[in-house]
Amino acid sequence: MSTTSDRCWIVSPSGVNTARRRLRRFEHRKLQIVRRWLEHPDNLLHLSVLVFVPLLVGGVTWLANVSPVVSFLVYPPLASGTFTLFSNPEGRYSSPWTFVGGLSLGALSGWLVLELSVRYWTAAPLEPFEVPAGAAAVAILVTGVLAWALSLEEPSAFSSALLVLVTGVDQVAFVGGVLVSSLLIAGVFVLWRTHLYEERARYLFHSMQADDQILVPVRSDDPESLVLFAARLAAAHDAGRLVLMQTVSTDAIAETASEVADESDEVSTDEEATETAEAELTDHHRQRLESLQALVDDAVGIPCEFAVVAEDGSPGETILETAERERCDLIVSPYESTDGRPSRFIWTILKGPTDAVVFRPSTERTEWRHILVMVRGAGETANMMLDFAHRLVERRGSASACTCISEAEDRRKTEVMLDNLVESFPDPIETRISHSSVESFLRTNARNYDLTVLGASTDRSAASRFFSTPTFRRIHDVDCDLAIVHRGR
Repeated sequence: MSTTSDRCWIVSPSGVNTARRRLRRFEHRKLQIVRRWLEHPDNLLHLSVLVFVPLLVGGVTWLANVSPVVSFLVYPPLASGTFTLFSNPEGRYSSPWTFVGGLSLGALSGWLVLELSVRYWTAAPLEPFEVPAGAAAVAILVTGVLAWALSLEEPSAFSSALLVLVTGVDQVAFVGGVLVSSLLIAGVFVLWRTHLYEERARYLFHSMQADDQILVPVRSDDPESLVLFAARLAAAHDAGRLVLMQTVSTDAIAETASEVADESDEVSTDEEATETAEAELTDHHRQRLESLQALVDDAVGIPCEFAVVAEDGSPGETILETAERERCDLIVSPYESTDGRPSRFIWTILKGPTDAVVFRPSTERTEWRHILVMVRGAGETANMMLDFAHRLVERRGSASACTCISEAEDRRKTEVMLDNLVESFPDPIETRISHSSVESFLRTNARNYDLTVLGASTDRSAASRFFSTPTFRRIHDVDCDLAIVHRGR
């Protein structure tokens, strides 16, 4: 049984302290900018390369200076191999076993070929840094054959096979140095990949640490699907909480106060009439909100509160101000349209500073087991959409990430982008690539899913949105529920 609260009041939205809100935004802006930048996997990988490759090469240099085991000639293959590890940690050549084994195998193969060359093929002593052409060719051949047979194909292995040919009498020290230094780098890489890169969703993704205090404006006659959608999002976090919100316009308060003044002999002043009107309107909405509160309690068992708020002017601004006052970091709003276009209320929510999901149901569904996430590219919005899908399915269903491309040559790049996105989540997420438009793809496939998640395109520039209309505005009839995600600023 969850702990619930039945706070219910009418307040004026004019009490928001704008200056305090701006100061709070300024204090967190720099941290948010860094976090948003790091949410893109390519940025995180580039930063890791710039940090770890110089540090590790510097560490190997220090070892070379203090120990005769490590030769300075190991630097080229180690530097290139280290870059390969950290720039593509899930790639073909990013296995620690392949990295250490390939480099060591190359050095060992080159050493053996050099010994045989000096003993059986070379008649005269070799000058310093003189390498027989035949020995170089055979060293590369032997390294390639052995690496293929042992599944240790590593580009840097060929570098170590050639460099050992110019080490003179220090071949054994070179081979040992390659083994020791590659083991050191591989150990650091494993720690980085296990505890940072693969856990980046926990440390960096905003929605994984927030978006659990959810405000739900109740504006339709049948809000059950909307409320349970928001409740299931909140229930995925231990700190999840729901605030159901009902707005009352000041015109309605004034009209009710006038009726009260005309009908009641006990009301003598306008202030008393207004207070009585507020109480009557509050009681009118209480029963509905309490029934929704009970629905949330039965379905997911999370704390649920409700409030009735005076609406003076823009309903969207009232909702944004209420979200700040209630310390809600996510708004789940119903979709509203005017002449087939999103209403002014929706645009206000989608341009606000608070994360938001605009929910457009096609049925009265209350559970979402199969979810399709339409991804345009990597970044914080894509991470947020996938996180919401992951919260809703909770191992009981399946989530798919899809990108639509127009050119066949974009397929490989798109596959890498999708792989980088989905690998940060603990449960498997299917990836799909379509060569059709988003509208065509959804017309064909949406019926196979319970919910489609789209971005609101608010992370794009105004010019970009002008020349390319946001996808959700081009989709009118979809055979599943639709969630439009906005990342607040």
